[in-house]
Amino acid sequence: MKKRIILASGSPRRAEILASHGVDFTVMTSDADEKVEAGTEPKTACMYLALKKALAVRERVKEGIIVAADTIVVSDGEIIGKPVDEEDAFETLKKLRNGSHSVMTGVALCDAGAENTRVFCEETHVFFSDYTDEDILAYIRTGEPMDKAGSYAIQGGWAEFVERIEGDYSNVVGLPWDRFFLELKRF
Repeated sequence: MKKRIILASGSPRRAEILASHGVDFTVMTSDADEKVEAGTEPKTACMYLALKKALAVRERVKEGIIVAADTIVVSDGEIIGKPVDEEDAFETLKKLRNGSHSVMTGVALCDAGAENTRVFCEETHVFFSDYTDEDILAYIRTGEPMDKAGSYAIQGGWAEFVERIEGDYSNVVGLPWDRFFLELKRF
């Protein structure tokens, strides 16, 4: 019998990725606290948060495979989360200008009816071109960067400033499809 997939995320981008690949799923957002201890290595942090989200949802369901994810942006070893305000978004995009950074997504697969759990992290390197302060301000005025790690959406209005990526594009959007599908089959 095929188990139902439960997406432990309210992210429309993750839902779009699953739906675009024909995955039938339900959404059950996690209420897990998303804090990590200062100094936690980025890969460990995103996997830890994904697992926390999956386990929080597992407490509320009896069956199904729970899928949880956490995406972070890392520049010079520093985790860059979602901006707290427009000034923070401006400073983040200014810092990332004309350089590269990593996007890491931790993913947790958790069987609600068993003790079977798998956690992994996928990393993609993103390279930004040169852009002006006015380009940043115009983008911030769209409102798009305000709920995104790293203050941008690669699939949105910021795409024109992405010079290239090395790795899985869907990872930068929020769910590394190729690796996820492989791990789900193994699961």
